[in-house]
Amino acid sequence: MINRRTFATAAFAFGVSALAFAMPASAQTKWNLPAAYPADNPHSENLVLFAKDVEAATSGKLQITVHPGASLFKAPEIKRAVQSGQAQMGEVLLSIHENEDPIFGVDVVPFLATSYPDAMKLYKASKAAIEKKLDAQGIKLLFMVPWAPQGIYTKKEINTFEDLRGLKWRSYNVGTSRLGEIAGMQSVTIQAAELPQALATGVVNSFMSSGGTGYDSKVWESLTHFYDTQAWIPKDATFVNKATFNALDKATQDAILKAAATAEERGWKMWQEKAGWYLDQLKAKGMKVQAPSAALASGFKKAGEQLTADWLKKAGAEGQAIVDAYKKM
Repeated sequence: MINRRTFATAAFAFGVSALAFAMPASAQTKWNLPAAYPADNPHSENLVLFAKDVEAATSGKLQITVHPGASLFKAPEIKRAVQSGQAQMGEVLLSIHENEDPIFGVDVVPFLATSYPDAMKLYKASKAAIEKKLDAQGIKLLFMVPWAPQGIYTKKEINTFEDLRGLKWRSYNVGTSRLGEIAGMQSVTIQAAELPQALATGVVNSFMSSGGTGYDSKVWESLTHFYDTQAWIPKDATFVNKATFNALDKATQDAILKAAATAEERGWKMWQEKAGWYLDQLKAKGMKVQAPSAALASGFKKAGEQLTADWLKKAGAEGQAIVDAYKKM
């Protein structure tokens, strides 16, 4: 005979089971998106807007939490974290993975694309190859957004390429490491999140990056000069674990892809609008912001030719095809 307590217990268990069975249809899905740059950097701000767009489009079904400033994974670890499923999504400067494949470094080939219109052409010429390589690694590319044109930060006046010799140089990818080698500098590999401390402690006293990185790092507290060489315009890639994306229903997939297209267009506009602002901020903080001298520009051009030859040799026919397609646009 079933007493009241037994009946109540059975009813409660049935209710819990029914609730658990019903949950997947309405449950929220929560994703993490680790990123390498500070919360007030345009890249991070754009990612937050992207996450909000996805949440709105899915009526809160998919919630994406952005983790800026390399707070969840360090920059070199983000791509691997997405590949392995430790994080569902991620954003990183793609050129830091040029050692994996030269195509990941196409946008840091010196003086190949130095304006935003040219950077977009190069992106269009290389996008299919980048997507294919990431896909083979279990990653789906969602969108890419540029930085500002790259220049040289130093603690002293630089008039010729030879003046760079002996400087303690921060490198962050194959191109910057090779440039340091050609110029006779002492290269130290340092990612963006670690740069402020490296500058403050004197581990490095020079580096190549955008006005945005200099601003984020409060570079004026350690260095004095910025030479606007406009060597290249690198891009950050935002991507998702392919299996995780494929497991979503089509409506959610479409919402992500639509938000990604919006984020890409918005990100390019954000950086074009803010590139000049960053240089103004460096000037306001007392840094000497100037174009390189003719002699310095000539030295960089020669080094750039060597770096371009190095890249084309590694990238082979595939790399040459991308460059040829870009130049025809």
